[in-house]
Amino acid sequence: MAHAPHHDVVVIGAGLAGLRAAITLGHAGRDVLVLEAADAVGGRQRTDAVDDFLLDRGFQVLNPTYPAVRRWVDVQALRLKPFPVGVQVRREGGLAMLADPRRHPSLLAATLRSGLLAPRDAAALARWAAPALVTPRRVIRRAAAGGDLPAWEAWDRVGLTGPLRREVLEPFLSGVIADGSFETSDAFVRLLIRMFALGRPGLPERGIQALPEQLAAYARTLGAEIALQRRVAGLRETSAGVEVDVAGADPVIAGAVIVAVGPEPASELAPIPVPPTRGLQTWWFATDAAPSTSGMIAIDGTRSGPVVNTAVMSHVAPSYAPQGMHLVQATCLPPTATHGGPSEAPTEVQVRQHVAAIWGTDATDWRLLRRDDIPHALPAQSAPLCTRTRARLSERVYIAGDHRDTASIQGALVSGDRVARALLAGETG
Repeated sequence: MAHAPHHDVVVIGAGLAGLRAAITLGHAGRDVLVLEAADAVGGRQRTDAVDDFLLDRGFQVLNPTYPAVRRWVDVQALRLKPFPVGVQVRREGGLAMLADPRRHPSLLAATLRSGLLAPRDAAALARWAAPALVTPRRVIRRAAAGGDLPAWEAWDRVGLTGPLRREVLEPFLSGVIADGSFETSDAFVRLLIRMFALGRPGLPERGIQALPEQLAAYARTLGAEIALQRRVAGLRETSAGVEVDVAGADPVIAGAVIVAVGPEPASELAPIPVPPTRGLQTWWFATDAAPSTSGMIAIDGTRSGPVVNTAVMSHVAPSYAPQGMHLVQATCLPPTATHGGPSEAPTEVQVRQHVAAIWGTDATDWRLLRRDDIPHALPAQSAPLCTRTRARLSERVYIAGDHRDTASIQGALVSGDRVARALLAGETG
């Protein structure tokens, strides 16, 4: 390559990891170009306006307690609308409620009447969750040293085997970790529960895409250029830099490249195996009569259908629906051969019937706005938990993303920052 690099760094992908990397590099005074194949920033964090409703790409929430969010995101500017802290649980006798009495003291009586807080189960849950609440770093260190198990096995070991697990913990978490078999790392699940216990997840007023848009705006103030609809087709590394092939455009030359795209496209650009992922499916319905007066998430403790969670989104964030209407989401696990998930893709009729049964209402007349099939919603986090992988793939090529750290908004942001710092250190190392 005869010419000097046109840019200090090219970041491939304008998701959370790529945007955080661009910000860190911008603070260091580097000339950064972000190439994004889609028509907007965000990666998996996207929001679409459909008939005056705001539909995120799948059911997504933002937990403001994540350390990376507290440090690098202006949550107040997002006008975050918090969910009630608790769940409504469909049982054989109807809907029961479990709510955090610290946040919702008026629901304490209903929580105690739920029949889900048997002393043995509650004690086992406390034994399981306490290490992550009290000494989270020790949980991470223990996992790194090989002391990690699949979540289901860890629950068995502490004696968490009753209704609190079967009817609450399993159906709730299956929609969070996209895993109905609970082979997911116990350490990872404990740390997630810690974040739910300490924080109050919510919805940005204008949808989850407001988060990456905020990061992109900040990156631009630091001098980063973000080019949309620029799909990278390949990389050629030389002693002088990296030539980045862009579909339908001239190649871009950079001193270094950070690959910050999803697992499959990352493996096409970099010499890494395709990381395993887990999928989710979300159905979005419009109705003029809400099935509940609460924004609390509802789950089915009877496990009698494909829906793992459902919520009236417009009760949490009224901006998600036009005046006089309500937006209801119903999330399912995709077909899977493992226990805990459907063997075939659910039909619209099955989803309507199940979500109606959960809420105790009739969903026949609800208007289907969209179905989101997201086969790579989350990187799989099998035991033992690995909280980070190498940042540098070669002299000039680095890789970032939640599939390289932990499967979360926290993991994506931390990965982008960590890899950018590794690149900067490598320049002087």
